[in-house]
Amino acid sequence: MNGSGTLPTSGHVSVVVIGYNDAPHIGDAVRSALAQGPAVAEVLVVDDASTDRTAAVLERLRAGEPRLRVIRRTVNSGGCGTPRNQGLAAATAPYVMFLDSDDLLPHGAVTTLLEAALRHDVPVAAGLCVRRELPRRHDTPWQPALYRRPAVHARPEEHAALLRDTLCVNKLYARAFLTAHGVLFPEGAFRYEDFVFGARLLAAAPRIATVPATVYIWHVRRDAARPSLSLDRNAVANWEARLRAHRHSLDALRAADSPVLTHAAKVKFLDHDLRMYVRELPGHGPAHRRAWWAVTRDALTAFDEADLRAARAPARWIARVVLASPAPRDLDRLAQLAARPARLLPPYASAADGPVWAPDLPQVALDGLTGPSAKPARRLPVTVDATLRTGRRSPRAVLALRVHELYGRLAAARPHTVDVELRLRGPGGAVTLSAPLERDGPAWTAAVPLDLGRLAAHGRRAAGRAPQAWDVRVGLRFARDGTLRTAVRAHGGPLRRTALPSARFGLLLAQPCATGSSSLAIRLAPGPRCALGVLLRRLGRLRRHVTRRRGRGRHRAAR
Repeated sequence: MNGSGTLPTSGHVSVVVIGYNDAPHIGDAVRSALAQGPAVAEVLVVDDASTDRTAAVLERLRAGEPRLRVIRRTVNSGGCGTPRNQGLAAATAPYVMFLDSDDLLPHGAVTTLLEAALRHDVPVAAGLCVRRELPRRHDTPWQPALYRRPAVHARPEEHAALLRDTLCVNKLYARAFLTAHGVLFPEGAFRYEDFVFGARLLAAAPRIATVPATVYIWHVRRDAARPSLSLDRNAVANWEARLRAHRHSLDALRAADSPVLTHAAKVKFLDHDLRMYVRELPGHGPAHRRAWWAVTRDALTAFDEADLRAARAPARWIARVVLASPAPRDLDRLAQLAARPARLLPPYASAADGPVWAPDLPQVALDGLTGPSAKPARRLPVTVDATLRTGRRSPRAVLALRVHELYGRLAAARPHTVDVELRLRGPGGAVTLSAPLERDGPAWTAAVPLDLGRLAAHGRRAAGRAPQAWDVRVGLRFARDGTLRTAVRAHGGPLRRTALPSARFGLLLAQPCATGSSSLAIRLAPGPRCALGVLLRRLGRLRRHVTRRRGRGRHRAAR
């Protein structure tokens, strides 16, 4: 430390930015790196043979900025690993960070990580990454449990949960450590290269400091003309690329003779990767489903019973169904089980030893639902169906709920009240309503009155004049065993947009909708101007969708 008691951080970090044909965004990324202050010795931009205006944008930024260096590749590498390796080889500072051209470093990110690395004398410091959905600016923290408090991990094996953060961009690395242990990205057209880089890093057993601060903004642009590699999951080839990266990661951990991390990587694959792709499976065609099922069954043969039992119950049950069935089956039911939070849909079958997936798959036990090892009722994958019933003459509506029994566990816990939480996306804000639960045969029901006009007014105070999206969650209060909190499943026919008269706004556009995991959300557009904006944006999305489909058709014809 210097005389003032602060750590000497000036000129310690090289930030490597990679980009390809991203002229609209790369300038913001580079400026966010340069704005980190004196801790950044240089910003190295590796332009992976862009053919758009990227070179011109970088040339303007370089004028008068001695810390900015540009490396222009003449041949596109086909992936992210090669340009990152090239930037790493050209870096001169003791520490390095990676930044993608369409993302941002928040203010103070580099200094925060560097001070942690220097204070604890560790070769790796990591912080929280936030996924920001654009254009709504809806932020979701990535693996937040790892970054709730500052910590120093002497060996990765002592905190195997570090494997769940597969990103390479929310971390600071000592260049000498990476060089000494040969930690590099896979070269060429290799998707999910950061999985392998992260596994190679942990295999080298670095000491790692974690900080409870946001150090990276990961932009998710779902309406982009060219989706990012992680979002472009329409083809089975994407899943095969992920499986390939997973196998390479396991190879690195096995080579380091680390059975603890190897096992943890397999459990992470079940809990995260498998569930994510299963959620999307019903939206694909029959050929995609058959191909996906075949390659997944083959991959799961490498998992033993200890791996399956260590995974969370939903992932474990999904894997067992895939292994037990030679052909795709029960896809909607599997997708709901893969949702977060998980929902187990009826029918509920049983065998002599307890709950099973189906009568014709008695070998797929749904362990943990009943018996001595049963989870408490508040942790069960209960299904709550929800239907929003609106009229035509006023913004008053009713949220109808139906709670499905699950092997007698709810009856034993005695549910009596439902708390409905409507949470506004983006700027935050929530409204909570309660209603009694009534027994209705093998289920419980509730009818919750909902004034959409008052809800929109509450959202207007938090979000201004922008359209609103409200996620619906419930808490089921039991006489025994606490409260179960879960999302509700959109149910009950077409989810139509309705124009309602409103004394407060003149016009209120309301639409119940289903999220990617079929959970219910409510979209509101208060006022004629807001409603018109929603309709125009809808037309724009349809136009872009048609353009992309035509482009894919021309590409297939050219092949």
